[in-house]
Amino acid sequence: MLDRYKILTVTHKRVNLKEISQYAVHASDNCSLEVRLEELKQQFHFPELMYLATCNRIMYFFVTDRELDNAFVAEFFQHINPTLEDDQLELIMDHALALSGLDALNHLLDVASSIDSLVIGERQILGQLRDAYHQCRDWGLTGDNIRLAMDHAVVSAKKVYSKTRIGEKPVSIVSLAIQRLLHTNLSKESRLLLIGAGQTNQLVAKFLAKNEFTNVTVFNRSINKAENVARTLSGNALPLSELDSYQEGFDGIIICTGSTKPILDAELYQKLLAGESGRKVVIDLAIPHNTHPNVMRDFDVQYIEIEGLRVMAKENMAFREREVSRARELLTELLAEFPVLFKQRQVELAMRSVPTEIKAIKSHAMNEVFRKEVDSLDDGTRELVERMLSYMEKKCIGIPMKAARQLSE
Repeated sequence: MLDRYKILTVTHKRVNLKEISQYAVHASDNCSLEVRLEELKQQFHFPELMYLATCNRIMYFFVTDRELDNAFVAEFFQHINPTLEDDQLELIMDHALALSGLDALNHLLDVASSIDSLVIGERQILGQLRDAYHQCRDWGLTGDNIRLAMDHAVVSAKKVYSKTRIGEKPVSIVSLAIQRLLHTNLSKESRLLLIGAGQTNQLVAKFLAKNEFTNVTVFNRSINKAENVARTLSGNALPLSELDSYQEGFDGIIICTGSTKPILDAELYQKLLAGESGRKVVIDLAIPHNTHPNVMRDFDVQYIEIEGLRVMAKENMAFREREVSRARELLTELLAEFPVLFKQRQVELAMRSVPTEIKAIKSHAMNEVFRKEVDSLDDGTRELVERMLSYMEKKCIGIPMKAARQLSE
């Protein structure tokens, strides 16, 4: 029965990130996606189907008796994307990972626990996996088998995160930068200047908002982008052209623009000080650096730059990778528990009709087989008989259930 679990997945490990979308279900909105997945389920006669799509992973988790041979996998992905070329389909087993039974379930646990992630230890994948399951469940695509597997995957992932240190030590440059910022003497009310409103500083803004920094001014060449980032922080937005005339002072600067030359030099820094003195914080997340060396030379600056953060990120990632072996040991134990859980569930399903059948026997005995005898009883005796039969009914239901549980263990 476990062999009916199947996974077809294409990930960053086998395909360039730019090519992963070729193996995804393309739909303009959720309504279209629901229709396409239902059609996919019917086309291949899957009793159950779950679909996960992230920026570095496409995963189809389904139940079927069919073997995942080359012909099936090629047919499957050609149905997903008819524009795939013949040479791509010939190499499909190099691009897609096809797993069955315990191998599929092991992969599901690895994904949920972030062991198979592009960034090991990032818990975002567990949320994405749960959201994908809930969506497919609500659309009526999944059933009891996938529910059981997903429940076990979620429990297993939580145990990995709680019993290992795989999620400790930040590994993204932005999270490390904010961590360093939090370790300075700046308060949540400190005046921060965010220079640039690209993807990096958009993420910075989210971290600042999460950590409740409330006094942020965003500068950018495009005022619309600056306003969008400032809105995340309930802050102010100004065009980059007004940076050298800004007179409100600052406590910290976070800079990341697309400029190939330093923007923040000693002259501009002096203007931004607006007559203030004392140590300030400057975080430069740009490559090449947006901060001129003369700023650190001429002023009292706590300077945090991307190269140092990269070294920390590399060290932290190495730490997480060392935790993978501990996580795998734990997952091996948890995977071994699933066949027992699965068998118990099959017994439960098989025994589900027992209570109904016993109730029907009791009703048949009282109302048909022994109807005349029961009707001749006085009220007290009849009540006693019904109580006795109800007692026996409960006990009779419990006996086969207990026996079935012991058999499945």
